[in-house]
Parts: sequence; C-alpha cells; structure tokens
Amino acid sequence: MGTIAITCGDPSGVGPEIIEEWMGRRRKDCVDVCLIGPSPWLEKLDTGNSCSTLAVGPDDFRMIPGKPLEMGAKLALEALEKAAEGCRAGQFSAVVTGPVSKERMRAVGFSYPGQTEFFADRWGGQPTMAFVGTRMRLVLMTWHVPLREIFDHLTPENIERAVIHAVEMAHALGVQKPRIGICGLNPHAGEEGLLGDEEKDIINPVLEELRQKIPGLSFAQPADTLFHRHLNGEFDVVVAIYHDQGLVAVKTLEFETTVNLTLGLPWLRTSPDHGTAFPIAGKGLASSSSFECAVSLANSFQRLTPTT
Repeated sequence: MGTIAITCGDPSGVGPEIIEEWMGRRRKDCVDVCLIGPSPWLEKLDTGNSCSTLAVGPDDFRMIPGKPLEMGAKLALEALEKAAEGCRAGQFSAVVTGPVSKERMRAVGFSYPGQTEFFADRWGGQPTMAFVGTRMRLVLMTWHVPLREIFDHLTPENIERAVIHAVEMAHALGVQKPRIGICGLNPHAGEEGLLGDEEKDIINPVLEELRQKIPGLSFAQPADTLFHRHLNGEFDVVVAIYHDQGLVAVKTLEFETTVNLTLGLPWLRTSPDHGTAFPIAGKGLASSSSFECAVSLANSFQRLTPTT
C-alpha cells in the first residue's frame, strides 16, 4: 500500500484541527501518510514514523482560525497542486483533501467549481462524485450544475458513466453482484409520462441496454422512496440525478460519517463531507469523524482502478 497525501485545506477553517485530532488517535502503523500544509503547523505535530510532511507557503505564515486570509487560500491551492503532482510522480497513491472555501479559492485564481474538477483537470479522466457512509452509498450523475441546467446534462453518456462507476464502487466495497437503484428526475419518476418524459424517453432506454450486462440495475425509480428502500437493503448503491436530490438524504442521516470520494480518475481522492466551518474553527467544536472515515476509505480503496 502506498502513501496517502493529506492536504490541510484552508488553514483558517476546521481542516487543521480535525487532522490534529485524528493524528492524536491514529495507530502509528495504520497507514502511511504525508501531511501537506504550512510549516508552522506541521512543526508542532507529533507525526511519528509513518507520517512525512511537505510544507507549502511562507515559513512565517500565521494561521488565524475563523479568519480566512488570501494567503491561506493560496496555500490551500498550493497544497492541492503538490498532492496532484505527487500522485503523478509516484510519490502518493491517493489523496485526502481538507475542506476549502470555493469563494476564497476563486479569488486567488482557482477556476474550478470544486476540488473534484481540479483533480480531473490535473490527472485526466471522467470524474464522478460519490459518497459512502456507514449505511448509505450514493453516486451523483451530476453535481456542481445549476438546477435549471440539469436537463442539458441528462445524456446517455453521463447516465452510463454514473452507473459504471456505481458498480465499480460497489465492487471495491466487496459487493460482487451489486443492486443499483436509479433515481428518476421527475416526481414519481414521471408517472409514465404524465409528470415528465425524461424517464421514458432518455433514462430508461439507456438503463435497459445496460441491464443486459448489469442485471441488478433498476429502471428509474421515484426518488422520494428510493433512499428508504436503500436503507432497508433493497439496493446496494443509489444513483441520484443531481446534487441535492441525493445529498439531502445522505447529510441528514449520516452527516458526521459520510465520505466524499471522486471516482473515474487515475488516483482516488476522498474528503470529509463538510466545509471549512469558519464560524467554529479553533473553538474545539469540529468533529474529526468524517475525516477519519475519509482516510480509512482512501486506504481501503487504494487498489481500486476506476474506468478512465
């Protein structure tokens, strides 16, 4: 197993403190990691033998929890670049990213909707955003897309990509014959065209073809009951059409234990399923549970080879 790169995220957010909390609890032999962040922060950590460090930013950078700085955003971007470069160079086998502020990152030249798209650009491949919790497994067909533009992205190619990556994720989790539930776009999955034609005209024809190779694949199902059926064991993975359709359920039920992962790229990237949380940074209120799950998942998924 290789070394996992861990980026600190925005140093004014909760990223550094949840990493510190995890470092204090982890078994020293559990996984080899390389922490990437500002040198003053790295120097105070008790890293141990199975942890290396890579400093970014000026040596005299001063972190101020809860007060985002331009230099902090630049530092977070540099950490992402180092992680991406390290994977390409064979130094790292996976990446766990700390939370960043998209608004702050944009101000320093970050031109991507999120970290998912950043790594897709640096590494190549067709990414898919997915989430794994203790009870729920979710793949998104689209993610950082405004709701009014979803229809333009509802293509056979995107449907097939999401399904294939859902199957790969299930296999990596030990499910050999996965049952994949697909959310419909419209209320009641369109009611046979009464409430929309997208299911019968676009989604289901693609699924019917895919079902020849993936017998556990459903046709488009009403999204309002599909997650309940997933929790009851009827499906191993749910594929949602758009961001909030899937994440409302996941974040309501498993906010502290869900991991965000990027499939479809040459290397796996995971992250805790929360943001920078500037208002509580430095106050000892942030939980490291999601981050710990992100590292554990990255470690167990290192042998996953996504379709690219």
